[in-house]
Amino acid sequence: MAIKIYKPTTPARRQTSVLISDANSKSKPVKRLRMIKKRHGGRNNQGKITVRHQGGGAKRFIRQVDFKRDKFDIPAKVETIEYDPNRNANIALVVYADGERRYILANHGLKVGDKIISSQTNFVRGQGNRFPLHLIPSGTTIYNIEIEEGLGGKIVRSAGNSATLMIIEGKHAQLKLPSGEIRKIPKNCLASVGQVSNPEYRNIRWGKAGRMRHLGIRPTVRGKAMNPVDHPHGGGEARNSIGLKHPKTPWGKPALGVKSRRAHKKSDKLIINRRKKRRK
Repeated sequence: MAIKIYKPTTPARRQTSVLISDANSKSKPVKRLRMIKKRHGGRNNQGKITVRHQGGGAKRFIRQVDFKRDKFDIPAKVETIEYDPNRNANIALVVYADGERRYILANHGLKVGDKIISSQTNFVRGQGNRFPLHLIPSGTTIYNIEIEEGLGGKIVRSAGNSATLMIIEGKHAQLKLPSGEIRKIPKNCLASVGQVSNPEYRNIRWGKAGRMRHLGIRPTVRGKAMNPVDHPHGGGEARNSIGLKHPKTPWGKPALGVKSRRAHKKSDKLIINRRKKRRK
């Protein structure tokens, strides 16, 4: 993949870049493996906005991606590499030896014609293959990782991400996640070998507000720009500070840097090192 930068023919084009991929197949999604995505605009069953900044966007289909990959010891061949509008990584259509077709999360470097396999008993070298953590050698980069056995991959699924398997100790494997957090996961959980596809996604410059509206993302207005009735930061003449000891959410709760993780959570004992805060 490559990043294409437009010529500065307009102010918006001056800042815009897009991702060009020669590896993606020019084919429509399989009808049996897709369904229409209903849009709710961030509203609940009462019509009230419960998730802000959502609405509009292009019509899209949901691809039914197989995050479990539980057809064991049956080799699969990659038929197509496709764009998925619902995620920043690419997906691959694979056909198994018994004729069944499924969509899977594509790994970086996967090509049409490659063969992949899932197994619970034997480790087979190759990017995109899927095994329990206790079969994978230490130091291997992995993605699409289960956190509970049999529930399918839940973490490390976004474009370009990968975790590192550090060591197997007792009933658990220790992983270093993309955030820097080191945590334990049951060693029988499945993970795919390699890195998620489309690592250049983070280099895209969206350029203009219209492209974000196509993605279904509505404008985000600063609290300072609102009236006092609408936000704790609102009000005042001209430019003012927020006038509070610390920032607040629109509903008056502390924001920005406040710990949001529930105290005494059950999985606290599985976290060895917490993720490091990013400096702005």
